[in-house]
Amino acid sequence: MLIGSYNTTLVLVSLLVAILASYTALDLAGRIVTSKGRAVWLWMAGGSLAMGMGIWSMHFIGMLAFSLPIPLGYDLGWTILSFLIAVASSGLALFLISQKTLPRWQLLCGALAMGLGIACMHYLGMHAMLMSPGIDYQAGLFILSLLIAVLASGAALWIAFRLRRHSPRVLQLRLAASTVMGCAIVGMHYTGMAAAVFPEGSYCGAAPSGLDNTWMAILVIVVTLAVTGIALLTSVLDARLEARTSILTRSLTAANQELTQLALHDNLTRLPNRMLLEDRTLQAMAKVQRENGCFALLFIDLDGFKPINDAFGHHTGDQLLRELAARLRGQLRNTDTLARIGGDEFVLLVELAEREDAVTVAGNQLQLISRPFNIDQHDLRVSASIGIVLYPGDGTTGHELLINADAAMYHAKANGKNGYSFFEQSMNINARKQLQLLQDLRIAQEERQFILYYQLKFSADGQRAIGAEALLRWQHPERGLLMPDEFIPLAERTGLIIGIGEWVLDEACRQMREWHDMGHDDWRVAVNLSALQFAHAGLVRIVAATLERHDLPANCLTLEITESTAMQDADNSMLILGELAEMGVDLSIDDFGTGYSSLLYLKRLPANELKIDRGFVSDLEQDSDDAAIVSAIVALGQALNLRIVAEGVETSGQRDFLTDLGCDSLQGFLLGKPMPADKLPIQALSRDNRLD
Repeated sequence: MLIGSYNTTLVLVSLLVAILASYTALDLAGRIVTSKGRAVWLWMAGGSLAMGMGIWSMHFIGMLAFSLPIPLGYDLGWTILSFLIAVASSGLALFLISQKTLPRWQLLCGALAMGLGIACMHYLGMHAMLMSPGIDYQAGLFILSLLIAVLASGAALWIAFRLRRHSPRVLQLRLAASTVMGCAIVGMHYTGMAAAVFPEGSYCGAAPSGLDNTWMAILVIVVTLAVTGIALLTSVLDARLEARTSILTRSLTAANQELTQLALHDNLTRLPNRMLLEDRTLQAMAKVQRENGCFALLFIDLDGFKPINDAFGHHTGDQLLRELAARLRGQLRNTDTLARIGGDEFVLLVELAEREDAVTVAGNQLQLISRPFNIDQHDLRVSASIGIVLYPGDGTTGHELLINADAAMYHAKANGKNGYSFFEQSMNINARKQLQLLQDLRIAQEERQFILYYQLKFSADGQRAIGAEALLRWQHPERGLLMPDEFIPLAERTGLIIGIGEWVLDEACRQMREWHDMGHDDWRVAVNLSALQFAHAGLVRIVAATLERHDLPANCLTLEITESTAMQDADNSMLILGELAEMGVDLSIDDFGTGYSSLLYLKRLPANELKIDRGFVSDLEQDSDDAAIVSAIVALGQALNLRIVAEGVETSGQRDFLTDLGCDSLQGFLLGKPMPADKLPIQALSRDNRLD
């Protein structure tokens, strides 16, 4: 029997190649399972080649490490066949571990097929030496080598399947597993080699024309390391690219989610916005059409929010809106939607069991909103006007429902606020008119379509002109000259009155500057302030800046506020009026006798003038009650040392009565109608301001 020996270096190289081939197999298994489409088959084909070459090379290097005391060689055909079997076995392994599941029976069948394939590769490689006489094998070791091949294949399949996905410490686990797998494969090879018995006198038939051992060993090692290294490097680079792609995908997903959130939700309150509300409304309409039932849209507009926003600043106003949204949201059901569609406008979509339930829902919303809010140590209160539409019945599209709910809301606001109103078809016509008027009003403000008329005021003791009251008019391009009562309520409701009022103040002071330069330096120009203007935080600053801009003394300006406005927040009113009075501006309480008439506060207000409402003056000669009221107002004003102005004087009898009572000045059609400044009879006034 011929006794063989081993080259220790090549034995160690075969072990390293086995470990490298095992690690490559584990890594490629991870690439295959995460790939899709054609990439799966490309990775499987390339992986089969690289893994098969690694396993085949390990066996072939192990055979090259074996030497006998005779020349050895290897037949090219049988060698190539053993290589192809290794590649096919590797392909089978990669196919099995790429499946979603690996049942036990499939694992056993795969281990048997792969183990026998590897054993076949090994013994065909041995057969490639073409020994004569043939190699004898010890039965026990031969069977043991087959068992090792099958068990090693089964272990390799199970480990590869378990470690195919990325997880914490997967690289360390793959390295440890590849070492175990490599040792098992090497063990199978050298067990098979140990089973081989070479009879005395044997010779290698492939030695004369076969592959040379030395050059074959170098070539196999170089090619195997190159192919395996390229496969492993490609896998690593692809994994990094996939990881970066995954990070980018997650970032894009998060960005898309954030953009979707911003696109569909209000940034301040995080409530759904108009776009999401429209989608939810369409869904609710489709559900009603499928399942019957009904739902309501409640258009909620806050009353008194703008004065709070102006008086305490936008920060406080924003905080109030956030707390209001949280309060209302806390009462929602899963099927309800609360959306913010404007500054202080909210819409509530609610499913109803019965149409009459809308009344209960609206009442609950009013109650929730009316509770005080404590913001920055201020107890703030607002109320709401709510317009209600029902579906089916009050519209056929989401847009139409919203328009009709808006119209119903304005109807509730016109009825005194802090209430609700159901939509009626007649409201739609008025709502469209209001919408068109609002659009025209915004254009009018931009294009300066407003003009000021002036009505002269005269002293009661001889018709001496003492000034004029500025009265706003709108020169509408289509509807002509519009009176204040046609557009001022809308301007108040939408907040446009702030900008309009600033223009009125500026224009009146500019005109007063002209009259002052003409010699009427003892005149005063009176300007009316709306409730919203009076509550505006910058009122005092705006008045001071306007007087300075036109170089006017403060006592040339009289600011008129209604009694109701002054008494709405009496304490705050006294602070504002006190600052204006310190500046030297004249203050007049307009329409006195029609509001609160609180003598307690009246005596504390720093006013200079009381103005008797024209409603008392018009029936003065026929109604003894009006005469008594006017007499009482004059007496009260004189007792408080206030100037008394009577407006609406249209007859000489009224003039004489008011003069006899002691009124300081008169104003009305009898003395002069309102007209533009260039039409006033200024030139007809003598130097002492008397009509010639």
